[in-house]
Amino acid sequence: MTGDQDTPVRADPDVVVIGGGVVGLWCAHQVRRRGATVTVLERGELGGPQSCSHGNTGFVGTHGAAPLAEPGMLALAVPGATDPDSPWYIAPRADADLARWLEQFRRACSADASAAGFRALIGMKKRGLALLLELCATERIALESPGIVLAFKTAAGFDAARETVERTVAGGVPLRVLDPGELDVLEPKSVFDIHGALYNPEGAYLHVPDFVVEFGRVLRDSGVEICARTEVTDFAVRERNIVRLNTTRGELRPGTVVVAAGAWSAECARLAGVDLALQPIKGHSVTVERPPSAPRRPVLLSEAKVAMVPLGDRLRIGGQLELTGMSTEVSERRIRALLRTAREYLPALEQTPILQSWSGLRPCTPDSLPLIGPAGDLRNLLIATGHGHIGMGLAPATGELIGQLLAGEQPRTDPIPLRPSRFGGSAT
Repeated sequence: MTGDQDTPVRADPDVVVIGGGVVGLWCAHQVRRRGATVTVLERGELGGPQSCSHGNTGFVGTHGAAPLAEPGMLALAVPGATDPDSPWYIAPRADADLARWLEQFRRACSADASAAGFRALIGMKKRGLALLLELCATERIALESPGIVLAFKTAAGFDAARETVERTVAGGVPLRVLDPGELDVLEPKSVFDIHGALYNPEGAYLHVPDFVVEFGRVLRDSGVEICARTEVTDFAVRERNIVRLNTTRGELRPGTVVVAAGAWSAECARLAGVDLALQPIKGHSVTVERPPSAPRRPVLLSEAKVAMVPLGDRLRIGGQLELTGMSTEVSERRIRALLRTAREYLPALEQTPILQSWSGLRPCTPDSLPLIGPAGDLRNLLIATGHGHIGMGLAPATGELIGQLLAGEQPRTDPIPLRPSRFGGSAT
């Protein structure tokens, strides 16, 4: 099969993966490696603007394994508690699902839960990096691995971060404090106005959406059928099995269904009678022509929760966390805030033309751990979603776990902390 197809060729594949983002593609890859026939259904174009994998910073590696749910976030888990311009914002609205999610989020904001979440996430990120390096080497896909700088504007932020270094290193992340002058060596063309910085040599990133498109080509060459512009409209269930999928392009009768539809997973799973503890967290990015003094490696502007990543002759600046529903409308106010933040940390950064403004939705769980595994009473339904803002780094290990569960293999990643049933409801 070559190219995207609107209408599925196979009526009865062994596995249908709903969602052609990075998580869905990794699931398809691992399932296909084990000999099953696989069809991927993507509601838009592969790697298109609707995908969370389209305009993000593409970070992989061991950075970013700390759960969003941590003790310091407890006071902020209230709609309207912060200014709309702040890095973390919850829009006030009457929404029972959001209220339930926030209550579960507050319960996860404990030191013990956060530490357990970090252990699970760093294990997945480490395994994911190994799988990604193998794929990129075999298929000659570009992976940038120059390390990542964590910049801190304030003394309070830097001091708090330094206190976590020893614990983070013990958890398997090679983080260290940069001595005065080291940042100038790492980034000789950039001028920083910060109090201090940390460095993780395992910081790596992918060029997106290029990686998603190239990965799709690899999967097609391996026999995976990828159907773009195809939405699931209904599930037909009989005797606790999904016996038919109705789509905008016809019917399918899969052996197993994997829901990996990102922020749309909750809506999709609900068609099968399964409730998932998910909320879409919106992020923005702006891509500009690369300024001459831009950093040559990724930089996290830590207090602002903004990241910068070089993409050849472009520079992408992205971040922010908004619980504002399913809207993907780009906020020019947020775009201006990203550019302003970048120049607060790097005051000499030249103004260059904007090439793209984008916003996307990350599917987030209350405890920051993804939902992976069986759900509901259905025998042939698996869930693979809820990866938040670190989906690029968690996707490879997620796909491997899905492949192992379907094949009856011993899982390399412990599925218990990731089970979709952990928040109650009908996802059992």
